[in-house]
Amino acid sequence: MKPYDLAAEFISELGSLTEMSTAPMRKIRREYSKRLIYENASYVLEVVHSILNSGRHRWIAYELIHDHPGAFHSLNIERLEVLGHGMNNWSSVDCFARTLSGPAWLEGMLTESTIRDWARSEDRWWRRAALVSTVALNTRSHGGMGDAAKTLAICEMLINDHEDTIVKALSWALRALVNHNPEEVKEFIHVHEHVLAARIKREVRNKLTTGLKNP
Repeated sequence: MKPYDLAAEFISELGSLTEMSTAPMRKIRREYSKRLIYENASYVLEVVHSILNSGRHRWIAYELIHDHPGAFHSLNIERLEVLGHGMNNWSSVDCFARTLSGPAWLEGMLTESTIRDWARSEDRWWRRAALVSTVALNTRSHGGMGDAAKTLAICEMLINDHEDTIVKALSWALRALVNHNPEEVKEFIHVHEHVLAARIKREVRNKLTTGLKNP
């Protein structure tokens, strides 16, 4: 079956769901991941691009790549930036960063300089992607063992950015690091107290003292 036809079938099956919620959508995605497992990376990427071109189901298309070892390990900066093109809301950015760019960075498939470039972008969604990409470095369930140097370097680049989407992502990045390096996070908050948004200081301090963002 041609990649476009498989993508159309996938979209149609998702569209037949009576409830567009995560669990039933992910069940269908797993079925297609099984069908794609013996296809090469190029085929899987073509399927995904066809899905993305439909303007729907971005997050689940990213999962098709993540669950196909060949497709995931074929990712590089050029392919990732094409896959991220058109991100224009929290959901699309967070799915991209949590499912693709963060894990790729964790595995050494992306360099810190690339993430820094995103942090300097004029597009707020790419700046958010840079911050959310650090979460994988500090999430044990993703294999992250904690990387204070990389995480705090990206956070420091965006401490003066008070765009709401960035403030919330910066809080998230720091809270993810708390599980591994609480003292370094505490020092970061102290040093940058005068410029950090009040929300960041409140949520991160809550995490440091109670283990919760909002106790």
